[in-house]
Amino acid sequence: MPMEIITDEDLKLTCAGFYWRVNLEHKDVRVLCCAPLEQDGLTNGFSTRTGGTSSLPRDALNLAGFSIDAAENITENRRRFLKSFKGHWTLATCWQVHGATVRAVHDANNASSNANELCDALITNTANVLVGVQTADCVPVLLGDARTGASAAIHAGWRGTSISIVGQTLQRMSLEYGTRIEDVRAAIGPAARACCYEVGAEVIELFRERFAYADDLLTETRAGHALIDLQRANCNQLIAAGVDESRIHTAPFCTMCRTDLFFSYRRENALHGRTGRLLAVIGRAEENVR
Repeated sequence: MPMEIITDEDLKLTCAGFYWRVNLEHKDVRVLCCAPLEQDGLTNGFSTRTGGTSSLPRDALNLAGFSIDAAENITENRRRFLKSFKGHWTLATCWQVHGATVRAVHDANNASSNANELCDALITNTANVLVGVQTADCVPVLLGDARTGASAAIHAGWRGTSISIVGQTLQRMSLEYGTRIEDVRAAIGPAARACCYEVGAEVIELFRERFAYADDLLTETRAGHALIDLQRANCNQLIAAGVDESRIHTAPFCTMCRTDLFFSYRRENALHGRTGRLLAVIGRAEENVR
């Protein structure tokens, strides 16, 4: 019997708290899941680019961006993505504007209508609803509260990170659902990491102005420019809000390095004039209420 080969990447994923979920209907569709969130009863996943119908450049699982892709492609891609999860799910997304507005999804029957709502974080405790945000280098953050069944999907680019959108989302979950900070678990998904994501003087000065630890996030590259670690920045903000560090799981992937797996606006838009969008989703099934 052949032995299963365990790669360094597999070990890094396992140590970080993640694993690959393979779609049984479309085996090229792979979803990165946070195992501890799943064990808490919260279905979750970060999409990849493979196994779809979009020509970006081919067979791409583009999950948003109706201005750059046919609606029938995105609809079919979303169907394939949702088929990766057991049960029936309604997807709730939003129109992202790089702000810090948080919106709550209360009704599964109207969840899809949130697509035109202007916000960058969605929260819910409604069963069988997956709240989701779109990314292609920005940081996706998923929050789960097993006690109340509440969850959140957050889009944190440098603007959202600079205004602490994760902290504001935690506050809204507390007000809306009675979430206690000690019950929160977080998954920080694939994003442009400190190895590749260069910003200019405007962003550098903004972060230095707002965060005492800003220089720990920055690595100077040339005059007026630096690489920035937005995954770490969001982790720091979660810890500052009171989330235990052991309950924060960060995916060890850079979207700019791994365009074989993920879409990257910074890498691909310059080359092709367009790029697809990933989805990060979280929610609870009806039976997973404590």
